[in-house]
Amino acid sequence: MRRVLYIVIAATFLSSFSTPVGTPIDSFNGVPVYFNGKSASVHGRHYTKSGYNLGLKWQCVEFVKRYYYTVYDHKFPNSSGNAKDFFDKTLKDKDYNNKRGLIQIRNTREYPPQVGDILVYDGNEDNPYGHIAVISCADDKQIEIIQQNWGKKTRHTMNLVEYKGIYTIADFDVLGWLRKP
Repeated sequence: MRRVLYIVIAATFLSSFSTPVGTPIDSFNGVPVYFNGKSASVHGRHYTKSGYNLGLKWQCVEFVKRYYYTVYDHKFPNSSGNAKDFFDKTLKDKDYNNKRGLIQIRNTREYPPQVGDILVYDGNEDNPYGHIAVISCADDKQIEIIQQNWGKKTRHTMNLVEYKGIYTIADFDVLGWLRKP
C-alpha cells in the first residue's frame, strides 16, 4: 500500500514539471497565458504577423503587450524594455507616458486601479527586471492580477487599502499602474 502511495505522490510531483513550455495554462478576455518553465527561460522573440514586437516568448512583458494588442489594438510606442521600465519614475502622477502610450498612476494615489490596467513592479535584488501583469478584477478591498512567467501561478490577489481617499496596493514593490487614456 505504501509503495502505491509513493508512486502516486511521485507521479503528481513529476507532472508539475511535465507541462511543455508554450502550453496555455489560463486566459483573460480570450488572451491565453502561456507556461514558460523556469522564470529566467528565454524561448525566442514573439512578433505579430505585421512584425510588431510582442517581446520574449512567454515572459511577463510578452503577455501584457499581447493582451493590449489583442484587446485594445494598442501598440506600445517603445516596444522594448524590462517590466520595471514600463513605469517612468520621472513622471508626475497621472502624466501621459509617451514611451508606452498610456496614463501612469503611482501606487498610493486617489485613483484606484481598474480592470485592464497594467500593474508594474519595481526590480529588487532577487529580480532586477521587475514584473508586470494585467489587473483582472478590482473592487474597493482587493485586486486580482493575471500574469505570465510566474510558474503555473497565473492569478494573484492583493489587498487594496483606502485611507481618506488615497488608494494603495499593499505590496512594497508595486510602482503603480498604467491605463488607457
